[in-house]
Amino acid sequence: MNQPATIFVSIASYRDPELLPTLRDMLRHAAYPENLHIAICWQDDKTSDFFESAGFVLQQRRIFNGQEIVTFLFNKARIDIIMVHYFISQGASWARSLAEALFENEQYFLQIDSHCRFIPDWDNEMITMLRMLQAQSPHPVISTYPPAYTPGNNEAGCKKSDVSRLIFREYDRQGIPMFSSTPFKASAPIRGSYLAGGFIFASGHFIKSVPNDPQIFFAGEEIGMAVRAFTHGYDVYHPHKPLLWHFYQREEHSKVWSDHSDEAKNQGNIDKTWWERDLTAKRRIRILLGLEAEPASTLAPYMLGKKRGLREFEYQAGICLHRGTALPEVLGDDKINYFAQSPANEMEWLERQYAWFSQTITLNVTDYIVDEHEISPVCLSVYNAQNRLLYKRMLQIDELETLRHKSTNGDILLNIQFKTASIITRPTIIRICPWSDISGWGKVLEKSW
Repeated sequence: MNQPATIFVSIASYRDPELLPTLRDMLRHAAYPENLHIAICWQDDKTSDFFESAGFVLQQRRIFNGQEIVTFLFNKARIDIIMVHYFISQGASWARSLAEALFENEQYFLQIDSHCRFIPDWDNEMITMLRMLQAQSPHPVISTYPPAYTPGNNEAGCKKSDVSRLIFREYDRQGIPMFSSTPFKASAPIRGSYLAGGFIFASGHFIKSVPNDPQIFFAGEEIGMAVRAFTHGYDVYHPHKPLLWHFYQREEHSKVWSDHSDEAKNQGNIDKTWWERDLTAKRRIRILLGLEAEPASTLAPYMLGKKRGLREFEYQAGICLHRGTALPEVLGDDKINYFAQSPANEMEWLERQYAWFSQTITLNVTDYIVDEHEISPVCLSVYNAQNRLLYKRMLQIDELETLRHKSTNGDILLNIQFKTASIITRPTIIRICPWSDISGWGKVLEKSW
């Protein structure tokens, strides 16, 4: 009789009150909790008594790689907890990297955040889905932004049933792709290009091939893992049905960027602020993506693989990293995130690429009313840092009237969208100037992009 497969579960938890409910739910709904090895990088200021008082049975304490590890048994599962004070934390990928170090060659790997809920028999469901996908890909990975839940008395009732796929949203100011998601319906998992840091399920060898880079603080984690996984031969699939739920926003919960502030550094509680680590992380991502002159070998061992190239990833995702551009289909209504075929002609592919910009600004009443309560046309223009005009638009009275009717206080929310041939011409300033038939052009107002 075949033994049930083992799963290594990696969890990064930062001062999260949802950690215990997550563990209880995970183990309550697991078909084989005894086959789970859960490793948690617990960034908090509490002692291990916190877990013992919750019913966890202490097994042992040890030091591993300079970190204190406390092992518990809970509902048949082995749980290794890396005890770290939250002032010592160096970000999400750092915590995931510490947890990964406890991997013991389990057959499967699951990476999640510490605020999740699970479907019944989730372990069997994930394994079954991954094995099914192995008929299509030698190295499939299941990943997505799981549907949402909200803790509380109506937790079961608020669990969303929609599934989604990751899509390109924009390039940030460092030229790093950022993601969003859009719902889809299908009868089987669908191919994608991007990984979600909060949910990855793969064969256990994924940890050895694509370990988390501990110097990636937060932003850039997902594109970094996506390109590294792709170039190591892994194919991403988005599940067609919920496997777990995720608690988003968490506005009342403690966050590392609140604790790791300038004030905390001045008080000697931390050696680097969150934004200092973030700058280092984003530079590493830029090196990985070929956006810096520094060779990628400096990132070892967190480099691209050799099975596929970075350009092949760009073809699949429909984006061009060094130009900061995307195909129209990527940001169009269909929001394509996966192209099965490479372009027949690279030059034509490049010519179809554009940098897409979108920004919402507020026009105050005084910005568009000049002469005694009369709405005036407004000229809106966008410039780059070299004062080159990138976009210009004349807002006529009827359009302003329509937008004003949607407002309760007279202020107008205006969405600006345009495209350029390259992200190098990134917008920096918006200039707004009303026109009056009586007094001519009014005062020019400037807003940062």
